[in-house]
Amino acid sequence: MALTHAPELSASVHVDTFCRDNLPPFEQWPQLLLDGPGAGYPDTLNCAAALLDDVVERLGRDRPCLRAPDGRVWSYGEVLDTANQVAGVLTDQLGVVPGNRVLLRGPNNPWLVMAWFGVLKAGAVVVTTMPLLRRGELDDIVDIAQIEYAICDHRFLDDMPPELTTIVYGGPGADDLTARCDSFAVEYANVPTAADDVSMLAFTSGTTGRPKATMHFHRDVLAIADTFSQHVLKPEPDDVFIGTPPLAFTFGLGGLVIFPMRVGASTMLVEKATPLELAELIAEHRATVCFTAPTAYRSMVKAGDTSLLSSLRRGVSAGEHLDADTWQAVFEATGLRLIDGIGSTEMLHVFISAADDEIRPGATGVPVPGFRARILDENGHEAPDGTPGRLAVRGPTGCRYLHDERQATYVADGWNITGDTFTRDSDGYFWYLARSDDMIVSSGYNIGGPEVEQAIMTHDAVFECAVIGVPDDQRGSIVKAYVVLAEGYPDDDDVVKSIQEHVKNTIAPYKYPRQIEFIDALPRGATGKLQRFRLRQM
Repeated sequence: MALTHAPELSASVHVDTFCRDNLPPFEQWPQLLLDGPGAGYPDTLNCAAALLDDVVERLGRDRPCLRAPDGRVWSYGEVLDTANQVAGVLTDQLGVVPGNRVLLRGPNNPWLVMAWFGVLKAGAVVVTTMPLLRRGELDDIVDIAQIEYAICDHRFLDDMPPELTTIVYGGPGADDLTARCDSFAVEYANVPTAADDVSMLAFTSGTTGRPKATMHFHRDVLAIADTFSQHVLKPEPDDVFIGTPPLAFTFGLGGLVIFPMRVGASTMLVEKATPLELAELIAEHRATVCFTAPTAYRSMVKAGDTSLLSSLRRGVSAGEHLDADTWQAVFEATGLRLIDGIGSTEMLHVFISAADDEIRPGATGVPVPGFRARILDENGHEAPDGTPGRLAVRGPTGCRYLHDERQATYVADGWNITGDTFTRDSDGYFWYLARSDDMIVSSGYNIGGPEVEQAIMTHDAVFECAVIGVPDDQRGSIVKAYVVLAEGYPDDDDVVKSIQEHVKNTIAPYKYPRQIEFIDALPRGATGKLQRFRLRQM
């Protein structure tokens, strides 16, 4: 497979050249794999047209596309018409030109998706944000991406920066986007963007400082569908997708919009749901493909009525490590073989995974077709199989931070360095150990927090847990576990000792948690992802 380090960019149609001007220098780009899966797109490409217009032309207007929990269904034709009207509002009423950044703010619902398509059809750059971000967080995003325009759900206006020209949707006013669209034609001439024009900026969580904006081309949006989705997930046109990750989280964007629409399937958009509510929606709407976090799958199984999940043929887990015990529990209860995977905002979606008979419970999987991966030692050389090291990956997508010196940290020698510690076995399977900054060094031993968590989770008293390293004068650091107890168990010293002994008998004794603190709930972000940094702050 051919490699290219510094491809010559196509002529851009962006009138506002901010994104092109702030791409990292070519010498800091990762090497790209551009002649396998996820590559070979035409020079002129608008990903919205490929995901929407082309599907309507190929499969017809009447196919179900977007579903809401109240039973409302939007067809592909209705979504296409509305997205075209949104694009018309943006260009004709707001004066948006190709290359302008447009911020989206709202929970997962059909209007957010149709706004997403409208921005791309207009040749603008979409910046989808978590709906619960506060004013200071939004100010950072607006400043970094130099945003002037926004489309916002009427229920989430409180923290919107006032300097933005904002259109509201979902409200009763005459200026609401839903009302404005009625006066626009349902035909729109899609802006003929280049395949390597920036289509979207996806922001990292910013848990360790100022957030980073990752830059993704129009071709990248299709590449994640034509690699992980096509070759691992293998969706079918009659599938009904469902899940909980917000569309601002690229895991959610891929799993709930890009992947279903690439094949003409439909997607149920859920604004907010507990695991039990999600299970009930799966049963009510006969969903077949689910995207959510391991915690949700674990909770759905523990809730008891696994018949609610009987319609699922695919369950995809990401956002945090899927341990072997959770995988096995779901399989035994439902027969569902959960698809694990690791991806990153920088790479846009999943690049290591496995499905069906290729799954090895506890292993993340093998490189997705179109990608390569290796394990690097502390000197940056490829590590022998079985040796822990930093995960490095390359493929048709890759890290491009918007004007950020941290580009040189994420990309080294043409590889994307994800910040995860893995081992690879002799069969080429990759096994997750920890985030590189979650490795705990205690008395000279390297201890992976997730391994300890997995051992703790097999104790009957534990509902969920998280492990971090805390400073210790004698050992450098020690293992500390934060534990949410299962119902009916007391938070006393006897339970602490029982958990500690259980871990000693399950994995190497030196890995046991020397400190255990009981808490009511683990800290999680808007995507449901565990926030260990908040435990460290405690």
